[in-house]
Amino acid sequence: MTRRHLSATPSRRTVVKAAAATAVAGSVLAATGARAADGPAFLHGVASGDPLPDGILLWTRVTPAPDAGPGSGLGADTPVAWEIAEDRDFTRIAARGTAVARAASDHTVKADVRGLRPATAYWFRFSAGSTVLSPVGRTRTAPAAGAAVPGIRFGVVSCANWEAGWFSPYRHLAARADLDAVLHLGDYIYEYASGSYPTQDTVVRPHAPLHEIRTLADYRLRHATYKTDTDLQALHAAHPVIAIWDDHEFANDAWSGGAENHTPGTEGSWAARVAAAKQAYFEWMPVRASTEGTVYRRLSFGGLAELHLLDLRSFRSEQASIGNGAVDDPGRSITGRAQLDWLKAGLTASDARWKLVGTSVMISPVAFGALPAHLLAPLAELLGLPGEGLAVNVDQWDGYTDDRKELISHLRDHAVTDTVFLTGDIHMAWANDVPVRAATYPLSASAATEFVVTSVTSDNLDDILRAAPGTVSVVAATAVRAANRHVKWIDMDSHGYGVLDVTAERSQMDYYVVSDKTSREATASWVRSYRTRSGTQRIERADAPVR
Repeated sequence: MTRRHLSATPSRRTVVKAAAATAVAGSVLAATGARAADGPAFLHGVASGDPLPDGILLWTRVTPAPDAGPGSGLGADTPVAWEIAEDRDFTRIAARGTAVARAASDHTVKADVRGLRPATAYWFRFSAGSTVLSPVGRTRTAPAAGAAVPGIRFGVVSCANWEAGWFSPYRHLAARADLDAVLHLGDYIYEYASGSYPTQDTVVRPHAPLHEIRTLADYRLRHATYKTDTDLQALHAAHPVIAIWDDHEFANDAWSGGAENHTPGTEGSWAARVAAAKQAYFEWMPVRASTEGTVYRRLSFGGLAELHLLDLRSFRSEQASIGNGAVDDPGRSITGRAQLDWLKAGLTASDARWKLVGTSVMISPVAFGALPAHLLAPLAELLGLPGEGLAVNVDQWDGYTDDRKELISHLRDHAVTDTVFLTGDIHMAWANDVPVRAATYPLSASAATEFVVTSVTSDNLDDILRAAPGTVSVVAATAVRAANRHVKWIDMDSHGYGVLDVTAERSQMDYYVVSDKTSREATASWVRSYRTRSGTQRIERADAPVR
């Protein structure tokens, strides 16, 4: 989710023509000061993801020669060795193996390593040839199934637009040694042409390629561009990343048959664009190939928590038109039937104390009451509302109320407790109860809770209005909370990240903000914490972050 056109017929963004993918790839590598010499090189860092009790997925990309840039299709297939060890010096090797970086997979490499010990830190690296070594990464396996776990801790991020700023939230998370993994809730990349979002006068650094991405070569190069960022490389080298996608990994407001930011005919078929985007995603992200085609999956962390990860783009119905009642149509779905049944069954069957649900868009209902026009317009842009202010966000669960009602009813009818939704997308931080009936809350019950993290860089209310923090945002947040008593807190000003700490007694989200998204040296500071105590299904404020 980012900006949306509020007219009935979306206008198309101007497509800026750029050089061919190979030429742009060369400029990206040159900008990093790390072009491949005569032999292979590791220019995009290393990564790990999807931790299991006995395994981890390792990732890297080899540049076999200077002209074999991402998306170019050039370069010889290159043998790559990998090894994973219990110490930084690689004297206690736990596993090693070989793979081939092939042009057909854009010279990316994945190694799905098994046979490891649970809840254990490991170090890993790759090599190509006899002397070329990759950077060293650190990772961690999940606790054993059903194990008694005193606590787990995740970094939580979403919405990182390259053009809108520097990725300092990633740097601050990379510097933490206390995380079991980092959860990325979508919008890892953005598809726009340079200067389209944000506007040209606020671009901090230009995208590559410069035009809107539509082809396989485009998506590969855009992923590669992001992975030249040193803070993103540091994050991937420090922690396993558990990722799901949202719309911008494809195009704005994507659904199963199209997107707001896609025009069939002039931009080709949607099916071809989605196939290209998905192929590049699975090549460039540390996500298991067994989930190829979708990102909904389940990961367990001992007996303490189970993480249910959703794909809310591949199977959803088209967003409803405003004001015709279609948001309540039981024939429309945000999850698709199979995924909703999978989620319900998994939540019911889970033996874990906490059921964590990674959802790219907000599930809590939001009504807006009376807002001044000068605040309603930018909030409409962020939240997908119509300009006249009807209380429906059609891109989120508010646009698919039957799915939400079915899921919440399932939680209540099957006594599924301690369900926490973890959400990104809207470039604001929220702490919410998820009410059974919003209209009568707080007299009605709360079925779950929700923590929403703000964006890494993507524009929020202050950016859109070019207003000082704590000015117009205070008015808007006060009005939203007055109309939605289940919303306990909103931060419309900041960019940053969350740290989720889970124990048997409670799940707590600590919210951190960065000083200036346009500064490469931005500092980070804690701003608020909220928690939900086991058995309550209610949000409450915590006085301090977990140490």
